[in-house]
Amino acid sequence: MADPQIPTVDLSPFFSQDDEDGKKKAMEIITEACSEHGFFQIVNHGVPVDLLKRALQLSSIFFDYPSQEKLKSSAPSNAPIRTGYNTQPPQSPDKNEYLLIFPPGSSFNVFPQNPPQFKQVLQDVYSKLTKTAVVVEGIVNQCLDLPTNLLKEFNHDRSWDFMVALRYFPATELENNGLTQHEDGNCLSFVFQDDAGGLQVRKDGEWIPVIPTKGTLVVNLGDVIQVLSNNKFKSATHRVVRPKGRSRYSFAFFHNLQGDKWVEPLPHFTKDIGKPPKYRGFRFSEYQQLRVRNKTHPPSRPEDQIGITHYEIIS
Repeated sequence: MADPQIPTVDLSPFFSQDDEDGKKKAMEIITEACSEHGFFQIVNHGVPVDLLKRALQLSSIFFDYPSQEKLKSSAPSNAPIRTGYNTQPPQSPDKNEYLLIFPPGSSFNVFPQNPPQFKQVLQDVYSKLTKTAVVVEGIVNQCLDLPTNLLKEFNHDRSWDFMVALRYFPATELENNGLTQHEDGNCLSFVFQDDAGGLQVRKDGEWIPVIPTKGTLVVNLGDVIQVLSNNKFKSATHRVVRPKGRSRYSFAFFHNLQGDKWVEPLPHFTKDIGKPPKYRGFRFSEYQQLRVRNKTHPPSRPEDQIGITHYEIIS
């Protein structure tokens, strides 16, 4: 059963034309969740459950290959973006390996040749999640009471979206960190995980485990939505704790902005209602570069990590 502390939303009314009550109920749940902590779960989201299961199966087969086989799927060192197979830098506190892909057809992609079906399944999952993300973005647009399609028109370029298949190594006796506490820097993120669990979200000052539930996608808002809404909606704080005795497999899909896009609080949440902006504007690519540096050159003190507070206006 899904954890009752993590709201679950049925998206089926948004694929129908005549269930206004269902839409209203879903939007009430999402609005409350996004106002308080920025995360919720969705079912009947348009991504076939069997496809998600198959993706996790093939992912576990791929990551269990010897390193020399996995490294065949690594991008050349001169590639502008670290696509394909990668491991975290030795100095990183995060203990995982991953396979990153951009939209199917991107020249940056490096797909595994083995297992043979993996490439097609990755592309299928990616395409389905892209459509689901657009639907959820439209729902968030409505929950924020923005003009119709404002977010869709603001964020119309899908070339910076990406998906990551991840394997987290079993916890040791000394540490179990898989992914350090953070907020995502994008618009929306979607996660599905195997039954090992490990994903935790911050709610009311406590860490709440996201119990794996078949066919469920976890959705969290990123920093871009928090800035655009001038803090009306929250960017979700989350982490991954590695289980003992087994690896953890998951997928994460990131609904991003095109890199040159300028991000600042929308007038609907500032001058139109007489409120001061809580953030100065920035270019999305600039912020992403700062966040990547957190990974490649981790600061000695966790509080020196660059996050969205870097652009906060202190009143």
